[in-house]
Amino acid sequence: MNFVTPEPHDPRDPLGLASDAPLLDGWLRFRAAVDAGTTMPFTIPGHKQRTHLVGDVVRGDVPLYAGLDTMKQDGGLLVKAEQRAAAAWGVDWCRLSVAGATHANQAAVLALGRPGQDVVITRTLHRSLLLGIVLAGLRPVWVRPELDAATGLPGAVPVAAVEAALAAHPGACGVVLGDPSYIGTRSNITAHAAAAHAAGVPLVVDAAWAAHFGFSPAVPSHALTLGADALITSAHKTLPAWSQAALLLARTRRSGGLLDPDRLERGFDATHTTSPAGAILASTDAARALLQHHGADLIGRLVELVRDARERLAAVQGLAVVTDRPDGHPAGPLHVDPAKLVVLLAGTGAHGHAVEADLLAAGIPLEMADRDVLVPMVTLSDDKHSVTHLVDTLVAAIEKHRGEPRKAAPATAWTVEPATATDPRSAFFARHETVCAATAVGRVSVELIAPYPPGVPVLAPGEVISAAALNALQATLADGGRIAYASDPTLATMQVIAS
Repeated sequence: MNFVTPEPHDPRDPLGLASDAPLLDGWLRFRAAVDAGTTMPFTIPGHKQRTHLVGDVVRGDVPLYAGLDTMKQDGGLLVKAEQRAAAAWGVDWCRLSVAGATHANQAAVLALGRPGQDVVITRTLHRSLLLGIVLAGLRPVWVRPELDAATGLPGAVPVAAVEAALAAHPGACGVVLGDPSYIGTRSNITAHAAAAHAAGVPLVVDAAWAAHFGFSPAVPSHALTLGADALITSAHKTLPAWSQAALLLARTRRSGGLLDPDRLERGFDATHTTSPAGAILASTDAARALLQHHGADLIGRLVELVRDARERLAAVQGLAVVTDRPDGHPAGPLHVDPAKLVVLLAGTGAHGHAVEADLLAAGIPLEMADRDVLVPMVTLSDDKHSVTHLVDTLVAAIEKHRGEPRKAAPATAWTVEPATATDPRSAFFARHETVCAATAVGRVSVELIAPYPPGVPVLAPGEVISAAALNALQATLADGGRIAYASDPTLATMQVIAS
């Protein structure tokens, strides 16, 4: 291909990251060649950057093969990018995914054990991990975070709980934790890694919301620095990358870790597309270069923006925000991502869905809203103007809907205790029937059901449908929440193992 080298200050690369991002450089070269008319690909995908049929929606969708690189990968651009990402996180193995942390989580689980083995895993997991367990045929041994009494939100997963689970299940193949949690609370990863390694098994950390960790003194170190064997993170959740951009990073046996690099490769390839989107890959490569070259400044500014927003919101009567509490605090210690803004509404009496509706009307969608909790995502892409506008609009909406203060009620996702009847894989493939919800209590679910967000399962395949779980889900629905992944999101019917 006759690629044209972009100008040094290409507006498509305003910070000049391409010099350290081979996939981004390939994307820029391909786009320049198409724009200049010096290349006319006759390859899949067939739209070939031509917008005369469906418009700009296909512009920029460059494939990896015969796009960023040749069909035969002669340039080795993907390998180079993955090597640079591995070095950036200080490990020996990395793969870039175009199917999100969902795919990376499932690949990691496939690399852990054999069908029928136990795995110690947090109950507040993302659905992708649960379905990874189905794919791998593992048996979950649940550990739960402590509920923070002051906020009703999940705090740290106790190290003692993981140690006890490993002691009770000596054949377990690994420990899998989600850290930080969806609402930014953190566990002691160093101690969890020590507990896992003492039992001879790896620690895998789903850090989907923490791609920025470890690249600035203003935020915590990332899990691999703290002793984890593998880390999954979403480049698109906290970094300026395309949706579905994610990384799976690991310290393997080649460098003293506990994970088999060959199993990781097979697990990754088994569940990944054979037609990876070059634009997603290039954006991940660019985001990695951005972190390495500008992360300290950008993340420091982000933490300052969140700190200022927290201070303004905490000054509003009845309003609270989630922040760190030191050891010895009367309400107990709490460790939180300093770049995460989580707003607690119970003391204002305002309903989160009503506040969210006002924000939507003002053109401000939120990451999450339920009755008592709002999560507006402040990111590296924000500035003082955008955050000030968010806070002003949020405060106005809260004042509009202010009511009698209430006690915060922990969300269903954090409180329902599972009752396991069979392993998730057996239930997933079992013969099933659809029954009225009223008659489902006591039956075994074949489906995963979760309020969304956060998407944490209240019912998983293989679990007994309890009255408490059903009532909690129905209460969430009646309160205006969304029920995700259920075959019937109205909860009039449920799918159970056939009798």
